[in-house]
Amino acid sequence: MVASDLDRTLIYSTAALALGMPDAQAPRLLSIEVHESKPLSFMTEDAAVLLEELATEAVFVPTTTRTRKQYQRIQLPGPAPTYAICANGGHILVDGVSDPDWHAAVVRRLADECAPLAEIRAYFTATTDLSWVRKHRVAEDLFAYLVVERERLPDEWLRRFGEWADGRGWTVSLQGRKVYAVPKPLTKSAAMREVARRAGATLTLAAGDSLLDADLLLAADRAWRPGHGELADTQWTAPHLDALGERGVAAGEEILRRLLAAVRAHRSTVPPQTVTSLNGSPAALPDRA
Repeated sequence: MVASDLDRTLIYSTAALALGMPDAQAPRLLSIEVHESKPLSFMTEDAAVLLEELATEAVFVPTTTRTRKQYQRIQLPGPAPTYAICANGGHILVDGVSDPDWHAAVVRRLADECAPLAEIRAYFTATTDLSWVRKHRVAEDLFAYLVVERERLPDEWLRRFGEWADGRGWTVSLQGRKVYAVPKPLTKSAAMREVARRAGATLTLAAGDSLLDADLLLAADRAWRPGHGELADTQWTAPHLDALGERGVAAGEEILRRLLAAVRAHRSTVPPQTVTSLNGSPAALPDRA
């Protein structure tokens, strides 16, 4: 099974492409998300081919902090994923529909272990300045984030907010122009473990770029991160992690190349046997990663 973050890991906005080569040498890009009639996210055409191959050879699980609505704008190449993880683990989608039992269990745990979302929103209102905050947002009634002017964001405010939130069971992460406040028990890794259990995965692979992906990468058997993002900036590592040097959209392509190679290497070591495919029909295939 492959559980991968999307934004700045597999897909990239124009601001995150990092096309440092001469224009004539830039890769061909495929638009995979449109928002308000404008293309918003891209991957290279070669990455699109790799993802389509990966999704036919493994259980591919998009794993994102995006809300369900934001995720559903994305049109990834290849077969539609049977499973997807949205809202940082708050929702597991099965054939595009949120599993109500999983979501209810998450909500109960957050109520038991964390300060309420209303406290985070009140802190935002009391301490932020319109000179550097563009928007206040709540995602799925699970977590909150700010859209900020990155160059104007006060480092001291971010430090203090992080310390204040930590004592209330929340974690703070800066990703691009967004400051996220997420309850500590709301994790991608918990949702990934549940999907792996349901899919009967014999190997879990993961990729991600931000601090919100760290638990996901730690929970996988093997993991990859690009040469940009919070994890790269802090030189975050783990024994089973490959830290790539590529940045921007080129990193997304290389991550997919590594994931596909790992899936194929695993499949080559597993003797063929009859297994049940994800749609319930028998298939004479090696176990899926």
